[in-house]
Amino acid sequence: MANSNQELDIELIKKKAISGVVTFTLRTFFIQAYTFFATFILTILLSPEIFGVYFVVLALINLLIYFSDIGLAAALIQKKEEPTRKDLVTTFTIQQSIILILVLAGFIFSSKIANFYDLGSDGLLLFRMLVLSLLLSSLKTIPSILLERHLSFTKFVIPQIAENFVFYTLAIILATQGFGISSITWSVLARGLIGLLLVYILSPFRPGIGFNLQSAKKLVSFGIPFQLNSIIALAKDDFLIVILGKILPFTQVGYIGWSQRFAFVPLRFVMDNVIKVTFPAYSRLQHDLKSLSSAIEKSLFFVTFSVYPFVAGLVAIAPRVISVIPNYQKWEPALPLLYFFALNAVFAAVNTTLTNALFAIGKPSIILKLMILWTTLTWVLTFLFIKLFGFVGVAIASALVAASTSIIVYFVKREINISVIKSIYGPIIASGVMLLFLKGIEENLPNNVLGLILMIIAGSLVYLALSLIILKERLVESLKTVFAAVFPKQPHKF
Repeated sequence: MANSNQELDIELIKKKAISGVVTFTLRTFFIQAYTFFATFILTILLSPEIFGVYFVVLALINLLIYFSDIGLAAALIQKKEEPTRKDLVTTFTIQQSIILILVLAGFIFSSKIANFYDLGSDGLLLFRMLVLSLLLSSLKTIPSILLERHLSFTKFVIPQIAENFVFYTLAIILATQGFGISSITWSVLARGLIGLLLVYILSPFRPGIGFNLQSAKKLVSFGIPFQLNSIIALAKDDFLIVILGKILPFTQVGYIGWSQRFAFVPLRFVMDNVIKVTFPAYSRLQHDLKSLSSAIEKSLFFVTFSVYPFVAGLVAIAPRVISVIPNYQKWEPALPLLYFFALNAVFAAVNTTLTNALFAIGKPSIILKLMILWTTLTWVLTFLFIKLFGFVGVAIASALVAASTSIIVYFVKREINISVIKSIYGPIIASGVMLLFLKGIEENLPNNVLGLILMIIAGSLVYLALSLIILKERLVESLKTVFAAVFPKQPHKF
């Protein structure tokens, strides 16, 4: 009998990956839907300036997060063999050592950082609470890795649901009571504590202190190139926000954060869930390129089929949302940014999936070189376009850089035989026609909540009808595959 540590066979990996994507997406749908709704409520209750402070402080904390890991977590997931106790303890020890240094530095320099950005006492408290949450989050790493590696996404999602529910519910309650930015501060602490408690209940791990040089060398050989990509991505995105927080008013940073967050909602709903499942699944399939190719193509179809209509619909209804929702006209200056960030999401749906595949087959060095290119483009174009177009230039630069990331297709096709166009042409056509249809009927609908609802219903029906016409066979095949994986036939008992 195979022991519990034996590598999963190909068919089992496929079934667990498909069922993982479906169940993980369905379960996290609650998280994303509630997060979207709660964020929407908070954007009504709180001012753009408060959101600007939050986005800048969050970007500062993300600097610490990226430097708190040297890629060991990803190395444990990608590792072909089952991680040993030495691997886990070594990773835990290294990571906690780094975290403690960063947390201590964060508290020591917190006052100077707050003064530099003129955050005020409430902003300082938020910064310190996020630094503390970094420590709580790091303690969850090993239990979370064990769940991911074994594709146990049913358990993995439970702490996420609890964390998001606690964070946003408490934030809304406090915001309605006039706590302002402090409503976010105390919600951060509550989220960190509940997540830490639940993950250890669901994935017990006995923390230990120890260091094994051989284990560390093997993990670091993959981990450091992987994490360098993350650090460069940090410079491209979060560090850029840190700089913008100093050169632009917080209100304009709030517009940037609002538009980016809502434009990327489709990615958060779908792509994040798929990538969470596919990275460990692709890693298990890396020795079978034919099966891996099929898995990547299915992932691309699922992501684009789900994301593209969402993005198109968001672009179509955004002006009406701002005009009919009470106290929401304050976000109207952010609409142009929303459109450019939406274009970013269109490219990201494909290119992030392919980047994920290269990581899974142990090719982080390719991504590293590309990330250097994309980061350079981001910084050069962003500051150039800010001078030309003001704060809207941030989103214009983002869209152009996102388009350039399509070069990743070439590098993936060098390693794996895949057909990208075959996987995404249907969703592109159906979503584009849906967008044109909605813009065509917009003026004929009442400018109120009823008109907004009618637009959403009409867009959904048009997209589904077009999908059935263009992609009938592909959809039927996909549904059969999903149904077989999620509801496997049970052997007859006699």
